[in-house]
Amino acid sequence: MIEVKNIVKVYGNHKAVDDLSFSLEKGKVYGFLGPNGAGKSTTMNIMTGYIAATKGTVTINGHDILKDAEEAKKCIGYLPEIPPLYTDMTVKEYLSFVMELKKVPKKERRDQLAKILKMAMLGEYEDRMIRNLSKGYKQRVGIAQALVGFPEVIILDEPTVGLDPQQIIEIRNLIRSLRDDHVVILSSHILSEVNEVCDYVMIISHGKLVAEGAPLDLEDKFKGKEHIKMSILGEEAQIRGALLGIESLSDIEISGDKDAQGGVQVEVTNNGNDDVRAEIARALATLGLPVLQMEVEKKNLEDVFLEVTQNTEETTKTPAEGDEKDGSESDEESEKAAESDGSSESEADPEAEKTEDDKEDEE
Repeated sequence: MIEVKNIVKVYGNHKAVDDLSFSLEKGKVYGFLGPNGAGKSTTMNIMTGYIAATKGTVTINGHDILKDAEEAKKCIGYLPEIPPLYTDMTVKEYLSFVMELKKVPKKERRDQLAKILKMAMLGEYEDRMIRNLSKGYKQRVGIAQALVGFPEVIILDEPTVGLDPQQIIEIRNLIRSLRDDHVVILSSHILSEVNEVCDYVMIISHGKLVAEGAPLDLEDKFKGKEHIKMSILGEEAQIRGALLGIESLSDIEISGDKDAQGGVQVEVTNNGNDDVRAEIARALATLGLPVLQMEVEKKNLEDVFLEVTQNTEETTKTPAEGDEKDGSESDEESEKAAESDGSSESEADPEAEKTEDDKEDEE
């Protein structure tokens, strides 16, 4: 459905996207993650045809985003981080206007509008002026415009910003419901949300794809050594002796302080790949040492994200000052620099420096 091949985007001396490739298929919600300045927003802008890649290609449902832009963009519904709303319109007027822009057949507009209002939970607000809506409901209108035309690909950039907890749950359910008929791409800085909603995660850092997979698979892949914390009733010497008999355990730390239940605090490292909890319980039970509590510390998606992005940062040459920003921001800086250059030229112009008195004297 979406195929990104070796895309590169360069701004001056800064490479915002570096030879990035991936394919996305219908039936999944894809999480697109990356720290600020990773090239995430630039990649999404290239995928939607908003900007062109320096190299590489993007095809949407078989259509090249540049060579066959109109057909490719028909297949895309996009919600930017700041929804593109006309606040002097009502919700119904705005969505009808978007339908015209997307060339939805007139005979389909009434039914499609009703369905989208229901999906985005905006039925009671269709006649409200958008400027009078809360931030959360404006975000819903932004999601609704992305659904117009029911495109095959839906790209959502921070879709739950400004929503209250109940609204977040409702939007998550909406996103999940879209996976069967659409390719859904969700960009978010809230890792718990990505973990909750997404079937597949792609992590980008310094313009490169550094990790991808299902959230649980990524956690398992990068889990490393397992740390186990326990509360055990018994004497330190007995506990240590029992744990030393388990080959995969190391770094056995036993605290002299006891908890409220009288248990000794113990922490160990499991160097093996197997779940060792049952073996620990049996070894301690053999010596009559009850386990009051046992907790395994595993890496979650946030830990994986930090590890892979930090590793990339360490192996990547430090960018020049100002290069760490996304390409879209670099564009803004270039425009500001151009404006600044223009103003400098104006100030250097002798005609511009003449006062009104000078001009009157010349006349």
